[in-house]
Amino acid sequence: MHHAHEDAELLALVRRYVTPERRYLKLGGSVLRMPGPERDRFVRALGEDARLVTPDEIATLLKGGWRERRTATWLIAVGRRTEFRERIGELLLASEVCCVGSAYCVALAGFGTPRDAGLLGAYLDRYLRRPDLAYDQVVVMGALISTDLNLGDDQAARFLGPGGMWEQWLHDAPHMQPTVDPATCLSPIRRLCAFVDECAETE
Repeated sequence: MHHAHEDAELLALVRRYVTPERRYLKLGGSVLRMPGPERDRFVRALGEDARLVTPDEIATLLKGGWRERRTATWLIAVGRRTEFRERIGELLLASEVCCVGSAYCVALAGFGTPRDAGLLGAYLDRYLRRPDLAYDQVVVMGALISTDLNLGDDQAARFLGPGGMWEQWLHDAPHMQPTVDPATCLSPIRRLCAFVDECAETE
């Protein structure tokens, strides 16, 4: 992992894409609660930067900490940069830093191919076996269900059956309620993906 204060190139990109108006903090649920004028400005700026950022700049940002990775992943999602699919899948599975998992999920659900569903499923295969870790299991499940709905597929089914990995994880995870309905995981991802679509359509 690179640190902006030790890397002049990364620091320049942070100042260009990450920190203006504290963008990195707003990328997530906060964007859904913005008042109208602020939201409109945010949508236009994010859409423009997603078109302007280069692949090399994105790759550099993805080597940084959570702020850089979260911002880069949203730029990937809005810019439909599917060439970063595998890298996002790797970062999601590694879970090296906090506060980025939902961004990875928004990007993969937005791409919405069977390969994206496979990457989400690989995460669940690993982390539903770890009830001690309060990572991104819920948001990943939401992203997988969303992708299934768009594809007319049912890759989530293997986790959701009675006595399956989802039920067992909920039962064993001390931070979870055993009655969490997987359908409740879906709405936040759908709303964030709709926001991505709105940003992508700006001119």
